[in-house]
Amino acid sequence: MSMSETKDNDNSPESLSRRLFTQRTALLTGMVAVGAGSYLLNPKGAWAADPIKIGVATDLTGPISWGGIPNANVAKMVVEDWNANGGILGRPVQLIIEDTATNEQLAVTKVRKLVTQDKVDVVLGGITSSMRNAVKDTIVNRGKTLYIYPQLYEGKECTPYLFCTGPTPAQQCDTFIPWLIKNGGKKFYLPSADYVWPHTLNEYAKKVIKANGGEVVGEEYFPVEHAEYGATVNKIMSSGVNVVFNTTIPPGVGALFKQLHQAGFQKKGGRLACVYYDENALGITPANEIEGLATCLDYFKAINDPVGNKIFDAYAKKFGDKSRFCAGGAATGMWRGLMLYAEAVKEAKSTKRDAVAAALDHAKLADGPGGGCEMVPGTRHLKMNMAIAVSKNGQYQVVERSKGMVAPGECGKA
Repeated sequence: MSMSETKDNDNSPESLSRRLFTQRTALLTGMVAVGAGSYLLNPKGAWAADPIKIGVATDLTGPISWGGIPNANVAKMVVEDWNANGGILGRPVQLIIEDTATNEQLAVTKVRKLVTQDKVDVVLGGITSSMRNAVKDTIVNRGKTLYIYPQLYEGKECTPYLFCTGPTPAQQCDTFIPWLIKNGGKKFYLPSADYVWPHTLNEYAKKVIKANGGEVVGEEYFPVEHAEYGATVNKIMSSGVNVVFNTTIPPGVGALFKQLHQAGFQKKGGRLACVYYDENALGITPANEIEGLATCLDYFKAINDPVGNKIFDAYAKKFGDKSRFCAGGAATGMWRGLMLYAEAVKEAKSTKRDAVAAALDHAKLADGPGGGCEMVPGTRHLKMNMAIAVSKNGQYQVVERSKGMVAPGECGKA
């Protein structure tokens, strides 16, 4: 391998920074900067009707931008396609993207701008659950605006007018944890980032582990930027742990996986598991350090379904293959959220919040990445197909798929 190839393909912070800069440049091409971290995509041509306004608040910069940029890419791709095909209800669609920069205080200011100044009809976005919790009141209660949260998350979000289009713990754990026990072992360790998603997901996961005859040997929480896991790795290696069920996130996750690999965790039969680790996340660390890592998500390219392939290829053609259309960073949830919103607007023949929310409550898509989806009435959560995959030589191989759509198990209903 040449020096230039090493520079292009390494997993250093500098290489990641270069890739993210390139991705942001591709995203913002054709958009108008209308303020610090604010970008506008206007529909082309002359339209007789006023535009439907869609606001996206996501991390284009900051530690979570590896997930936020694909989210914004999906929104841009979908909106451009709508406008090229007559808009929604014959109305053009205007897209306003706000960079929340992995900063919750800034994000509140950004979504306030979307709902009070730009007067968008709907807001989509947010990667971490702490970000969702920071912005939802400003959007839903104070701003009287629909909010669609696209990311997999810990469950228990039952706020009216807030719709969740990513997987829940029931969808990610109920089948996956028994698979891990069968294909890893019964002794689990839970290294985690210290915020709401890991804490709440772990409570659910521990119940499923126990119900299936497993045991949680240890559970620890760290700052997102934490990088020294020596003591934790020693505990894992000395206690005979079979499965590391990880919920640390970038930038700290790369250090944890490297240190586990160096200690020989996988060589001694250990299994890494991480429910947000999609194809883009595989680039965070060298492939050999996460060989055999298992995950459970709503879509993988390896599923090879026609609709998923069409979306994946259109995305790659527009934005390149450095930041792919994947599930773990909420790109699939963003696609579903936008498409379901459009279907609800068409049914309601309106963009008024109550009318669209009523239609969205039973909205469904016959097909999509990984298959179709259906909103479970009264829950604002989706049934969807799920799959388990294992990393091999830097790519995922799907080892199990759900038999039909899996219920979200949220807000008092299946």
